[in-house]
Amino acid sequence: MRVFYFEKLDVWKHSKSFAIERYTATADFPNEEKFGLVSQIRRAAVGIGVNIAEGMSRNTNKDKSRFINIGFSSAIEVLNYLILARELDFLEEDQYTKLREMLEKITNQLNSLKNKLDEAI
Repeated sequence: MRVFYFEKLDVWKHSKSFAIERYTATADFPNEEKFGLVSQIRRAAVGIGVNIAEGMSRNTNKDKSRFINIGFSSAIEVLNYLILARELDFLEEDQYTKLREMLEKITNQLNSLKNKLDEAI
């Protein structure tokens, strides 16, 4: 089976793990949030990796950089949801801290990748 380039990237691997962690962490949210905050968090968390994968399939570094930037924006969207979830007591402090640290690592990696792509333009 062929392994695509994006699958080799640490940032994609971390974003995949983060998305899985988000699914687990939101499983205990109140039922009334199933189609609200839970859906939004999951969608945005999955969007990080999706944009990395799609971006790395593009032919130019400019296009790749644009998709990495969109992935970064999805990560910041997730951060906003994490803050809300914590303040609404849907997340315990230790869960929030763990997820925020994972997200910080991903955003740092996305920034680094974007900078490298931008330098090559």
